[in-house]
Amino acid sequence: MFAYIPSPSSGALHLGRFQLRAYGLCIALGVWAACIVAARRYKARGGDPELITTVALWGVPAGIIGARIYSVVTSYSQDVGSNPLNIFAIWHGGLGIWGGVLLGGLVAAWVVRRHGADVGVFADASAPAVPLAQAIGRWGNWFNQELYGKPTGLPWGLEIDKAHRAIQYLNDRTFQPTFLYESIWDLCVVGIVLLAERKLRLRTGSLFVVYVVAYTFGRFFTEYERIDTAHKIGPLRLNDWTSIIVFTASLIVLLVMQRRRPGMGPETTGDEPGEAARVTPSAEIDDGPPSPPGDGG
Repeated sequence: MFAYIPSPSSGALHLGRFQLRAYGLCIALGVWAACIVAARRYKARGGDPELITTVALWGVPAGIIGARIYSVVTSYSQDVGSNPLNIFAIWHGGLGIWGGVLLGGLVAAWVVRRHGADVGVFADASAPAVPLAQAIGRWGNWFNQELYGKPTGLPWGLEIDKAHRAIQYLNDRTFQPTFLYESIWDLCVVGIVLLAERKLRLRTGSLFVVYVVAYTFGRFFTEYERIDTAHKIGPLRLNDWTSIIVFTASLIVLLVMQRRRPGMGPETTGDEPGEAARVTPSAEIDDGPPSPPGDGG
């Protein structure tokens, strides 16, 4: 074997006497990048970019809590084992994106409402920022040598140390780098959202649903490749079924949103299909309740 992707020897970065967990650092970098992108997009829509920071202060911790709850519930023996205190050991991994987006999204929508802003406009501004954060955060799985796929001899196979290999694959050295596949797909989702914004005339709030539809479509295939311990229902892993259900529900929501009668959405300007809708500052906006946001690990 002449080519493969090596794994880091440690999941920590040492800066003198200080030690940083790479998993947490990747998540933090993802959140930082997402906040920058979302703030610029929200400002371009007439919103206050400072609201992004406020939402992040509430939504990010809520998202981490939701992600941990989902992962513990669906993979208790793997995440917690015999020590209940492992529930809090998130630096070892074990964050489920499904719970993170759900609880984080609900708290974010609540904060936006509390500040008198329009949830749909805020969701559209954040739509490409969320998969960008996921694309960066996925590299934490590389440092932890976790969530890899089936054994492979491909040149881009991921080398996994014996200590991190599944017991049935101790004699295999390289595996499908599913963390990399999903990171690349997340970047593709960013492009899909931006392309939909440019080329389609969508109702306010629809872009976030486009993100959910696109993400769950790709997540089904990366999840199918993984070999880590997970609950199964029939031939598929629990997260595969979650992807199918969320994809179907989000697609239906997206289609229904586009069939709403004209005039039901907020007052906007911009008549060209490719032009992003902007909120008229003086408009009284009430676009109804937020659309429900659409993974563990």
